[in-house]
Amino acid sequence: MQEELIAGKHSVMEALRSGRTINKIWIAEQAQKHLTQPIIAEAKKAGIVVQNVDKRKLDQMAEGIQHQGVVAQVAAYDYVEVDDLLARAEERGEKPFLLILDEIEDPHNLGSMLRTADCTGVHGVIIPKRRSVGLTATVSKISAGAVEYVPVARVTNLAQTIEELKERGVWIVGTDVSATQVIYDANILDSPVAIVIGNENKGMGRLIRESCDVLLKLPMSGQINSLNASVAAGIFMYEVVRRRRD
Repeated sequence: MQEELIAGKHSVMEALRSGRTINKIWIAEQAQKHLTQPIIAEAKKAGIVVQNVDKRKLDQMAEGIQHQGVVAQVAAYDYVEVDDLLARAEERGEKPFLLILDEIEDPHNLGSMLRTADCTGVHGVIIPKRRSVGLTATVSKISAGAVEYVPVARVTNLAQTIEELKERGVWIVGTDVSATQVIYDANILDSPVAIVIGNENKGMGRLIRESCDVLLKLPMSGQINSLNASVAAGIFMYEVVRRRRD
């Protein structure tokens, strides 16, 4: 079975709570006991080996990640099918609410979006297999464990997937700074919907942009005409929540 590392107390704790396969947990000898004790207790209940090591070993294992003195070796994340995301909405008796990410490259952005997606009840996230960050240890850490609860589908052809969603009654809403319609004037966000967020630098690709049913933008009053991708995604996700509550 393919394995990978996750790091940080939130990531490891949520992996334990979700029942994900964990082979081993390393905890820094210098770590604060009040932070690590709950993890040790959960691990013991699940029969998972916990080893105390020097912090420098964890620095090497999770290089570049703020591990907070906790690293775990886990089974690699399983990606799901788009059908699974729609089935999730159906099981809950809710209109589909999806997030489509067109070549998001920064793991920090993906992690932040997954965290907001969990908070807003998004049924799943769709990413392309090529030119896109996947579910890495950094993504898990930034998502604060949300990666354990928000299913992610990885598809070969994003444009084709969008067309299939449209055939199944899902409105495709593109986010574009050059759009003429502002998000607050849109009247379809309480429908079955998939929000498309483009690449951090280039935005949506031409084919993806042309596949959208509607293009929306956020109103901008300052000198900078665009927001960080994960911030923009969060505003759009919460606007869907607001519309559905109303």
